[in-house]
Amino acid sequence: MNKYNYDLHIHSCLSPCGDNDMTPANIAGMAAVKGLQIAALTDHNSTANCPAFFKACKAYGIIPVAGMELTVSEDIHLLCLFDSLEAAMEFGNAVRGHMMPVKNRPEIFGHQYVMDEEDNILSEEENLLINATDLSLDEGSALCREYGGVCYPAHIDRTSNGAVAVLGTFPDWLSYTAYEISGSGHRESLEIAYPVLRSLRSVKSSDAHYLWDISEAGNTVELDDEPYSGDFVRKRLIEYLSGGASR
Repeated sequence: MNKYNYDLHIHSCLSPCGDNDMTPANIAGMAAVKGLQIAALTDHNSTANCPAFFKACKAYGIIPVAGMELTVSEDIHLLCLFDSLEAAMEFGNAVRGHMMPVKNRPEIFGHQYVMDEEDNILSEEENLLINATDLSLDEGSALCREYGGVCYPAHIDRTSNGAVAVLGTFPDWLSYTAYEISGSGHRESLEIAYPVLRSLRSVKSSDAHYLWDISEAGNTVELDDEPYSGDFVRKRLIEYLSGGASR
């Protein structure tokens, strides 16, 4: 068992609200500078920058996790993480079919760049990624699990796009095994208000849109990592978030 410093909620320049300096290579480099061992790329409604992120992380010794911040039809943000890049990309393709066909206006919302691991722009996503999909909370959760991922409500302590603020309670009927709080959130007060949270994994991540927002070392998870490999640690992380025995 070893402890790993993590940040499981980071946006790249593919997210229109993400800074253009949030390239996959820059994110991997900053994660290393800040002492992280595990970092997840979770752009809005897309996984298109995850392949470059995986390659960039290899150069810095960071264990990458491919994911997405899915916006469901209730305007709730749901974090979806996968133990393989391939599963995440398949999920991303599936979500694409549920996107609203609204063109992005970069001058208002920001550019949406798909990059390679050397910071070259490969393409620019035309449809606005921050719109809600037509997937309900139930459907989005089921779709993530269909592709082998773990999903849980993002930043439940926030009023904007948080499940508690939108629904008035935590959606325990969907059998989530984890929940996320923001970097300034307090788990204890949430668990008093919503006792169901006491039996779930609590995750604190940055929701970074700028390089300096990426979490400093300090948020840790203890994982069984023998025989060691990055793929094995990522698999153990997903098992942990799914309610597994590591802590």
